[in-house]
Amino acid sequence: MASWNSVPLELAYQALGWFAFSCWSISFYPQVFLNFRRKSVVGLNFDFVLLNLTKHSSYLIHNASMYFSSAVQKQYIEEYGSGEMLPVAANDVAFSAHAVLLTAVTLFQILIYDRGTQKISKLAIGIVSVVWLTAAVCFFLALPTRSWLWLLTVFNTIQVCMTILKYIPQAIMNFMRKSTDGFSISNILLDLSGGMANYGQMVVQSMDQGSWNNFYGNIGKMMLSLVTVFFDTFFICQHFVLYPAKKTYKTVADPEKSEEEIKVHLMQCSDEPPVVANV
Repeated sequence: MASWNSVPLELAYQALGWFAFSCWSISFYPQVFLNFRRKSVVGLNFDFVLLNLTKHSSYLIHNASMYFSSAVQKQYIEEYGSGEMLPVAANDVAFSAHAVLLTAVTLFQILIYDRGTQKISKLAIGIVSVVWLTAAVCFFLALPTRSWLWLLTVFNTIQVCMTILKYIPQAIMNFMRKSTDGFSISNILLDLSGGMANYGQMVVQSMDQGSWNNFYGNIGKMMLSLVTVFFDTFFICQHFVLYPAKKTYKTVADPEKSEEEIKVHLMQCSDEPPVVANV
């Protein structure tokens, strides 16, 4: 494999990679803590979690195989030339392994906490079943010729498709409820930061090598960053612009003031109709 030409760019590459790992890894915890605090998963779309688990599992298979397998690396060199660097970094492997673990924890929370009337849709179950059946068929097709690089391209394509699909149920759910309650925006802000850093890491590598082959050789990583930035921006608009959280005003019961007088007073202090909660 090729080596770095610039030490500053190599350091920038490592810094961006581990920054992306930190943001993306931490982004799982706000939702987990929110579910734990509420003892409820109402507001979190279950299809999102199931599709996310499939996405990260396929991404882990791709990253770990590309990073650790000498056979895969040999095929990559044959495809793109010995002058190209490996398009998968250690932070990619670490992130995908951590992501599988935390997504599994979130799925377990769905099983044990209050779900309301929510459930995993038959469509999501069908999609996941077709995806893994397709992956199994591709594995047996690649086995006779040892076409491991092609097989990893299949897994990379799966993770890109799952990345696109996983966000749609949550976006629709927020739209139908006209609310983002139960869906952690901290998760989205960290996810967005990680996506931008991940893309920046690829740009730095291309600048150093004077080649864009690392984008072609790992198009899944590039698409992951672009799709993440797009949907996270959309979720941020939903949370802060389209469906901002309504303020709840708490007042101490005053025997000398009627509830109607309290409402009038609060309406004078706010442009939005208040919700009055007598304590």
